[in-house]
Amino acid sequence: MKPFRSWQPLSRALFRLALTHDDGRRAVYAVDVPYWQQILTEDGRGRAHLYLDGRHHFRSALPAAFPVPGGVIEVDATAFGLKRCHYVTDGGAEHRLVPDERSAEGRRARLERDHPALSRWIGVLSLLLLLVPILLVVPQIVEAVSHVPPLAERFGTFTSPVGLPLWLNTALGLCASTASVERATRLRWNALLDGNS
Repeated sequence: MKPFRSWQPLSRALFRLALTHDDGRRAVYAVDVPYWQQILTEDGRGRAHLYLDGRHHFRSALPAAFPVPGGVIEVDATAFGLKRCHYVTDGGAEHRLVPDERSAEGRRARLERDHPALSRWIGVLSLLLLLVPILLVVPQIVEAVSHVPPLAERFGTFTSPVGLPLWLNTALGLCASTASVERATRLRWNALLDGNS
């Protein structure tokens, strides 16, 4: 497995899981997800790679389910990062894999561990940076769609109470994207807030 480089935090996710086999042998499983593969693959789903003690073991399209002793490792991604990287035991218990310390997810986990109050504030801010753009942009989209002639004839038109300039709508979109990336570094995902990808 290639080592994690300092320039890769936003282009690669790397998580690890240490398991003990039935014979008492300890093994380290690593899940490597290069985000750029989502762009380069024909299906747009990207790939996840499973390593066993540093050697390539499996490759799967996302969402992936890798069988390991005592359960399965489930991996799924969005356009902004991972939404799931968990070890699910045969009994149904779920455990999040440990992110590499140098990855964006690892750095975010370290911030949460070392500065929990700051981490909570950043989490609240990222939630607000998602909700505010949704509340301001959705009425404008509904207004634009309501002016499509067949819809306007059938349902009438809607006038948005909010009319923002293009530069502000663009800024809101960038804020929402940044918040989605921050939420992905914590493996937080909600279909309504973060998109159904």
